[in-house]
Amino acid sequence: MHVIVLTKKQWVTMLVIALLLIAGIAAAVIALCMQEDEPASVPTMAQVESYELQTIPLLAREIPVYSVNRDDKAIALTIDAAWDADKTKTILEILDRYDVKATFFLCGVWVDAYPEMVKEIAARGHVIGNHSLTHPHMNRLSEAEIQNELTKLDDTIEQLTGKRCTLFRAPFGEYNDTVVKTVRSLGYEIVQWDVDSVDWKEGRSAETILNSVLKKLQSGSIILSHNNGYHIETYLPKLLETAIADGYHFVTVPELLPEGNHTIDNNGVWQPQ
Repeated sequence: MHVIVLTKKQWVTMLVIALLLIAGIAAAVIALCMQEDEPASVPTMAQVESYELQTIPLLAREIPVYSVNRDDKAIALTIDAAWDADKTKTILEILDRYDVKATFFLCGVWVDAYPEMVKEIAARGHVIGNHSLTHPHMNRLSEAEIQNELTKLDDTIEQLTGKRCTLFRAPFGEYNDTVVKTVRSLGYEIVQWDVDSVDWKEGRSAETILNSVLKKLQSGSIILSHNNGYHIETYLPKLLETAIADGYHFVTVPELLPEGNHTIDNNGVWQPQ
């Protein structure tokens, strides 16, 4: 009779192997149970990102306007101006050519640098909105600082155009409860967008910008462009022409927001009551 004698090292090795086998069996059983409870398809990364984008507004109690619930194919073109003005005259000529009125959100440093252009925008019948005095990160400001950013700029705009603004767009699209509540307490509506041209990003062709905007358009959309955006002098006339041919009509943001009672849902959609 042969007697097998195992060393301490061999015993430890066998114990480790046994534990690994038990762990593997347990993991398999758990995976099987989970598989029975899971839906038939697993969400892709694109679906997860889409879901996250759609639910971001849920994280904030106070929501700006991103778009408007309406079915008449009315849409609004908004143009942010915070830096140069070399393309602004061309933009105004294009808008005149298609008889389109836009909403320009002007920053204080731009207003100070181009006061005659501010007057020209107003004289041509476009709406001017407040884009802050110094283009700061609004989330970092106190209520008093937020008020200063809006009221000081509006003082200048009123001197140039005879009117104060009723709309505000936060720089970088950043906001929190303090920003939204303070802005609204001052009598402004805070306006975001649901269609971004991303024309600030270098390297995107006019065709890419145009296609990305057109495929997202729907009744009540608010489009974001920039007065010094790349290729805006090329894509803007094609955007206006194509959208109009598709039955859309451009209005200013105040015209896009129906009068009367309303709510703003968790996705930032203005819902008339």
